[in-house]
Amino acid sequence: MNRTVLRLACIAASLALVACEDIRPPRSAYKHDRVEVEREPPTAGATGGVPQDGQPAAKTAGFVPPDHDDIPEGPFGDMVRRGRDIFVDTGTHAPEFVGNGLSCGNCHIDAGLLPDSAPLWGAWGRYPAYRSKNQHVNNFQERLQGCFRYSMDGTPPEQGDEVLVALETYAFWMAQGVPVGAVMEGAGYAKDFEPPEPPDYARGEQVYAENCALCHGGNGEGQQVAGKYVFPPLWGGDSFNWGAGMHQLDNAAGFIRANMPLGRGNTLSDQQAWDVAMYMNAHERPQDPRYTGDLAETRAKFHDSPHSLYGLEVDGRLLGQGVQ
Repeated sequence: MNRTVLRLACIAASLALVACEDIRPPRSAYKHDRVEVEREPPTAGATGGVPQDGQPAAKTAGFVPPDHDDIPEGPFGDMVRRGRDIFVDTGTHAPEFVGNGLSCGNCHIDAGLLPDSAPLWGAWGRYPAYRSKNQHVNNFQERLQGCFRYSMDGTPPEQGDEVLVALETYAFWMAQGVPVGAVMEGAGYAKDFEPPEPPDYARGEQVYAENCALCHGGNGEGQQVAGKYVFPPLWGGDSFNWGAGMHQLDNAAGFIRANMPLGRGNTLSDQQAWDVAMYMNAHERPQDPRYTGDLAETRAKFHDSPHSLYGLEVDGRLLGQGVQ
């Protein structure tokens, strides 16, 4: 596919998104045929059968979420639709809680339906759960609050706010039939792979130029139509902050390999996915809201991971200082 065709594809997608057309992969895209390692289902005990952060329970494949055409009428369906609207266009439907140019649907593709882009149906049944990020058991609304705080660099709604209730209702509807406590195939990001070589900034820059810049801009600034982002900014002041999960190289590489370039997921190699994740995340973005005032201290406390570039020097630049 040459650059002219890619550019036309970007423009066409932009116009379709602005027109709010329902662009969705074929239903077969939601069913996975991967070989799986079966695990015993959770049993009552010290955790009450609730999965812990990083400790998956039973694993289930082949889930097909309901279609939006099947949202019921009545008050329940109205709340589901409200949650969907907030999810796909958060800045319009919950602007007071968003601090950048992103919506939930930027990291959870196809309105939270698509496998390997952290679909909502893969998350609902796993909460309450312990999260190492804040070191306590989180309910689902608290997990959503974290998305507003980090991914959307905003101020989260209080628990019980209609925005969180609507998003929770949307997730509940989408996950009907999902076993509670199960780790669904296609949930989260498929990040259980390593590159043949350590990720490289210069190689990533080339991958970005050839595969990403047409839609996301040469400087990661995203692309707007009629004042609204149709392709999100990947770094800079209008992107996710240093506390967001996408700043982790393994999360970014897993998302990129499965889903990018848009509509051509699984065409980049493992190495390319990691390299371009390195390039994307080696740019400055808004500060982690947990910043203590000291980069090294904040890294030691919240970013002690080989997958985080926070507080490190890459390409001659010290990262983590934040942009406004």
